[in-house]
Amino acid sequence: MNLPLSLLASSLLLALAGQSNAFSLTMVSESTSRRSFLKTAPAAAAVISGVALQTASPAIAAPTIYKTNSGIKYAVTKDANKGYPQQGDICAIEYTGYLTNGAIFDSTHSEGKQNALLFKLGNEGAVIPGINEMVAEMKVGQKVQAIIPPELAFGDKGICLDDGECLVKPGSTLVYDIYLKKASIPPP
Repeated sequence: MNLPLSLLASSLLLALAGQSNAFSLTMVSESTSRRSFLKTAPAAAAVISGVALQTASPAIAAPTIYKTNSGIKYAVTKDANKGYPQQGDICAIEYTGYLTNGAIFDSTHSEGKQNALLFKLGNEGAVIPGINEMVAEMKVGQKVQAIIPPELAFGDKGICLDDGECLVKPGSTLVYDIYLKKASIPPP
């Protein structure tokens, strides 16, 4: 039974109050009330601390942040035990791209898109350089969250319309959640 600590403590105190005069507002004499308090207080304290120890949840450790030589910072959010893709392999990834303010600017799960993006690893122009590099570091089945600096994203150009409105402003650092679904040797 996982009840909140305050509910358990309140129930315990009410039960003890019903069994003794220790928690009564009226006192017959000072000595009897002290004696009865001293008899029940250690037991109540022990039970309450035991409940507190049982309901305390362990602290969750922060993920390890890695950094590539080119400046991409990333954390592994789901590990995998499969192999790494090789340059030239066809890779299938699912991703969501965020601006640093948390706004999503692109995703493989957007309306009208398939569930995965297929590209040849190492092929320039298929994806931004930061995604290409990050996928080369990943194991098949692994998920990462990567912070990609502007020079490995859309650089000084950004993604802007002719009228000057920008989906991704020039010089923007981007955040990507990337899942490497599959990697396979390309057909001959």
